[in-house]
Parts: sequence; structure tokens; C-alpha cells
Amino acid sequence: MSDTEPEVTVRGGRIRGRTAAGVSAFLGIPYAAPAVGAARFELPRPAPSWDGVRPAQQLGPACLQSPYPGPIRALLGESPVIGDDYLNLNVWTPDPGGSGLPVMVWIHGGAFTRGANSLPLYDGSAFARDGVVLVSINYRLGISGFAVLPDAPMNRGLHDQLLALRWVQDNIAAFGGDPGRVTVFGESAGAMSVASLLASPRSAGLFERAIMQSGNGSAVADPADAARVTAAMAEFLGIGATAAEFAAVAPDRLQSAQDAIGLALTLEPDPQRWGASVLGSGLGVMSLFPVADGDVLPGPQAKVLAERPERIRPLLIGNTSEEFRFFTVPAGLAAALDANALSALLARSGIDPDVAKVYFAARPDATPGDVYSAIITDVAFRTDTMRIADIVASAGAACHVYEFGWPSGVDGIGSCHALELPFVFDNLALGTTLTGPNPPQPLAGEMHRAWVDFAEHGDPGWARYETAAPLVRHFGSPASSTGAPRALDELDALHAAVRH
Repeated sequence: MSDTEPEVTVRGGRIRGRTAAGVSAFLGIPYAAPAVGAARFELPRPAPSWDGVRPAQQLGPACLQSPYPGPIRALLGESPVIGDDYLNLNVWTPDPGGSGLPVMVWIHGGAFTRGANSLPLYDGSAFARDGVVLVSINYRLGISGFAVLPDAPMNRGLHDQLLALRWVQDNIAAFGGDPGRVTVFGESAGAMSVASLLASPRSAGLFERAIMQSGNGSAVADPADAARVTAAMAEFLGIGATAAEFAAVAPDRLQSAQDAIGLALTLEPDPQRWGASVLGSGLGVMSLFPVADGDVLPGPQAKVLAERPERIRPLLIGNTSEEFRFFTVPAGLAAALDANALSALLARSGIDPDVAKVYFAARPDATPGDVYSAIITDVAFRTDTMRIADIVASAGAACHVYEFGWPSGVDGIGSCHALELPFVFDNLALGTTLTGPNPPQPLAGEMHRAWVDFAEHGDPGWARYETAAPLVRHFGSPASSTGAPRALDELDALHAAVRH
């Protein structure tokens, strides 16, 4: 053992990491046994022990998934490597021999069908540099994690996250971390996962605080609706909709079925075929995601938190100003929309097209694509962000709300979904495909410090959100030219216009 290759002992055996610039990294550590074959559809089991010293100096593989479409991949960077030992985690620490350090556990996004803890943006060195032990986890995605089958437990991906958090409780002291000072945080599907963990009775004692970036508090309310999606995938494969038959299918064919049915759901969002609770919670975009199973997730997350305030913990929550431009601009949808297409898309999403008049009134120079992005940003992200903030504040718990409004230097995407990630992780050099050239380092320092301070002592640096005084902290400009500050009646009009 040397200072540049430190070793620690975890449950399972001894591991060897690497140290550079005062930060020690231990990468690709298995926290669960490989979930492949029949085990793909079973509850996760702790990783088997090993002999000797296991190298932990390379990032591990990710769960089965297809690459992002080209325009999105160009913004986020390289796709992860797929492999069997994908239930792994990474740890960055300033002092493996220390003690009592705050811990942050990162849950990546990707609509529950893509993503990995190995993406360059998620390098935890800056958190460790600033005194935090940073853990990033993988979990089962897509069919593997969320297909509803009669002979398999539901929400296997959430069970993975819970096991990873139990691993943190059992092992983080070996890296200098305090298991009593854990903050769980995530973005997009990762933030929805955080909401699920808050709502879950199984998460008691696993973390102290939570951060939700660009998520919401929804789930498939009816497991029978989620089973319809699985049945369509089974029909595509020519098999019965059981875990036993899915387990016998080659991984590449599983992925083909997932991709085909996910696309069909997006192109033809028919509630008779897919189920209203799948389309309503997934906005006709997500096909496989958490289900209210009455066990690990008793019900839709926001509803559970409102009914069970004792499960609420201190929360930092927010979104970007123009979330949905991430999805509409690179794909060319924003430029292609005219007024008729806007009305049709809104109606297909269960929104009264007349709501667009309210948004146009506040944006006299906006295109139909701009208005569509603004409306779906509010439907999918901002509305639930504020609803959850109200629930937490009403319960008397500490809640801090932010909005990230700095516009990207990449033409047209504005302050879009995922843009805050290189700022939160203080990894601007690794995020220029998303930020464009010369993003402001002072803003990254400010935002990253707020996350560190929240993990250290629960105060990110601005006043708590209260229902009577709904303070929102803006990072960067409140909005770019394509997303002017909203008229106060926009969200009220939107609430009245959403039909499901």
C-alpha cells in the first residue's frame, strides 16, 4: 500500500484506489451481485466476497441500455460501457483515514432507461476537494429495473438504490465518512428516485437530507397499467410476460424490445393501450419507471409525502428555467412546430391548447416551439417542484428552492435540462459540450458551494422556503430571451388546463 494507491477494507474484502491532487478515488466497487440472467428480475443480493486486494481504480460498467440519440449524446458526452457487474458505486474522499466527514450519494438521471455513474460530468473530485465524501451509484434501468411481471418484485431499480444506501451505512466510515450525515441527491430520474426514497418506508435511517434537481413526484399509480407496457414488450419478443421467460432472452433482444415499445408509446400515446397512469405520469415519454407497489413505494411520491409528513427530511429542490428545450431544440422539434402542431401536441399530452394563449401573452416574440417548451417545462418540472416545496414547508421541515437560469452558449438550448450539472459538480471543463465555451467559473463555485454547505450543515446560503414567503434562489439570469419571466397567472392557467 502507498499514499498514491490507498487501501481500505469494506464488507466483501479489501480494495485499492488511487490518489491524485489530494483526492482518493475508489471506483467500480460492487455493492450487489451481478443482476443478469434470472437474477435480473430478482431482489438485489450483496456482492460476494473476494480474496486478496481488489483493484478499484477504473470506472465500472453500466446497466443494459441503448445510446442516447445523436443530438442528445452530443450534449452529454460519451455513452457508458455496458457489462454484467453494473451494480457498482464509486467513492471520492479527501481522507480515507479520516472520520466524521459529510457524505453525498449521487443518483444519475436518464429517464430510468439510460445513464450511469461513469459519465465524466459526475466525477466527484471537487466535492472531495471541499471536504465531502462523494458516492455515485448505478442501479437497474428499463426492463431490468422497472418492468412489471407477475413472478418478480416490482421497482427492482429502487431496491438497488436502497441496498446501495445500506452499503454506504455499513462501509462509508472506512473512507472517512459519517453514516449519520448522508445527503442523497439526484437529477431528472435521479431526482424522481430521491422523491421515491423520501416516500419509501424502507429508507428510514439511510440518509439525513435530500436534494432534487429537475425532477418531480410522480409514479405509475396503477401497476396493471405498467404491466401493459411489459406485455407489449413480451409480444414484441414472442414470449410470455413472465420473469422466467424474459430472463431467457439475450440482452440485446431485451434492449430491442424496450427501444421499440418505448418509441411506440411516444408516437401513439393511447391510454387504452398503455394505461392512463403510465401516460399521465410519464407524459407519453417515459415507458418504464417507478410504480406504486404498496411496498417500497406506497403511492405517487408527492401524494405519499403529503399524507405521511413524518417521512419528510430537509430538502433542497429546484429546476432549470427552460428544462424542455434540451429535448425539443437539438432534435429539431422546436423549429418545426407551427401553431397547429403546437395545439395538437398539447392536446395529445392532455393539456387544453388554449393555455398557449396565456404563455404567448407573456412572450410576444416567442415561437410555437418556445411556448411548447415553456409549457412542458412547467408541466413536467416546475409545477411539481413547487408542489413538493409547499408540502415540505407545510410539514415544518427545512426546504430551500432554487432555479438555474444561466443560458448555455450552445445555440438555442437556453437554460435547459441538465445544464446545471457541470456547475453543481464544479466540472466545467468536462461539460463544455453542454455549456458551450467559457462558462462562468464564479457561478460554478457559488452553486457547488451551496450543495456542499447543505450537506455539511443543512443551510445552502439562503432563507428557507415558506408557503407564506415562497423564496426562490436564482442562479444566473432568471431566464434567457426565449423564456421570459412568467406572468403570475401562467401556472394557475396551466393547472386548469391539464385534464389528466
